[in-house]
Amino acid sequence: MLKEFKEFALKGNMVDLAIAVIIGGAFGKIITSLVNDIIMPPFGMLLGGVNFSDLFISLDGQTYPSLAAATAAGAPTINYGVFLNNIISFLIIVWVLFLVVKAMNRLKKAPAAVESTTKTCPQCATEIPIKATRCPHCTSNL
Repeated sequence: MLKEFKEFALKGNMVDLAIAVIIGGAFGKIITSLVNDIIMPPFGMLLGGVNFSDLFISLDGQTYPSLAAATAAGAPTINYGVFLNNIISFLIIVWVLFLVVKAMNRLKKAPAAVESTTKTCPQCATEIPIKATRCPHCTSNL
């Protein structure tokens, strides 16, 4: 069993997957920063100076000036602003992955056309070798 695990772990696909997970984690951090630091501030400014990461609903009935203040007070909150940021991050990641997959599919070579080695007999509709001059099934001349 140890030998099988070693073969599995050392396969190229396993190493490729590990590298992809590490790059994906770093890519996720970049996208999170892009959303939180680049996209959402101007978007919030256009909507009247709203800081999306500070949008929340306090479940204890009290009002707090910010999410940090509510968290410090130990109030239960629904953080819908953070949720909106995460939705935008997800959509950006999905869009970028779509573009990457689309580009990779464009780079793939089209499968080579396979030359047919058979043809159909016009009399009996049986598949026969392409070089045949007489059908072996109905004996018609081709």
